[in-house]
Amino acid sequence: MLDWFPTAAALTQWGGPGLRFPFDATQLEEMQASTSGNEPARWMFAGIVDGNLAGHAQIALDWENGVGRLGRVAINPRLRGLGLAHPFLQCIIERFFANPIFERLELNVYTFNTAAIRTYLKLGFIEEGVRRSSARVGDVRWDTAIYGMLRSDLSAKSLPQNGSPT
Repeated sequence: MLDWFPTAAALTQWGGPGLRFPFDATQLEEMQASTSGNEPARWMFAGIVDGNLAGHAQIALDWENGVGRLGRVAINPRLRGLGLAHPFLQCIIERFFANPIFERLELNVYTFNTAAIRTYLKLGFIEEGVRRSSARVGDVRWDTAIYGMLRSDLSAKSLPQNGSPT
């Protein structure tokens, strides 16, 4: 995974402006360290295909408010375009909402990342707004779209058109 982000812009697009380029094992270990304990700061997920790392995602957890922020979602560059993101993220969403503490899952995505946005919309996320000029990458400013999903959105999505349970 350390070689998935060949430029500072690619790393920022994935991990936000708080990471240092080049992405290295120390930064990954720092993320991993935040996953331990009864109420960890984050959950990390790995998608494996044929024994190889195919995808990675994290959820930052706000235990007090029952909110998670999905982020740092990436599919192995050698496996992109194979339709892996949707089932990978669907499993993560189901795992998140399996915990009754959590009511809301949200995410931030740069507005130019249309492939990711299409996937998030198919999964049932709802666009809630845009933070304009929210990130500086070199001499360029990027807008960030905010998407959210409530437990009730997920429940409604699983009902057929007539409203009866499946």
